[in-house]
Amino acid sequence: MPDVPEVLFVCVHNAGRSQMAAALLAHHAAGKVAVRSAGSAPADEVNPSVRQVMDELGIDLSHEVPTKLTTDDVDAAEVVITMGCGDACPVFPGKRYLDWQLDDPAGKGVDDVRPIRDDIDRRVRELLTELVPAATM
Repeated sequence: MPDVPEVLFVCVHNAGRSQMAAALLAHHAAGKVAVRSAGSAPADEVNPSVRQVMDELGIDLSHEVPTKLTTDDVDAAEVVITMGCGDACPVFPGKRYLDWQLDDPAGKGVDDVRPIRDDIDRRVRELLTELVPAATM
């Protein structure tokens, strides 16, 4: 088991849910967890509504770029979380796999993306307390 647990968030386009989850976990974990996100068919850019609702929390996604999911990403992770999008993800023994059923922010305005962000934030905070029980948020 690594000194710092690694979490991989996976979504098809890596432009919305997985980007928010990775950024929120990295923000709350403050270096106590290694975080990645990827997608099987990455988009060209992060969803603009997602960037805006994350900006509201002081989290800047303007430099994030959707990335392609690789088997190395999955192999390196201790926890792999798919984001309710039916994405195909390689399965390796000894990994913890979770599927978070979440609405897709694609095509939605900021008013509809905020509740998705808030749901992800709640789930990320719960996950962090499991991964790093002494974490303060």
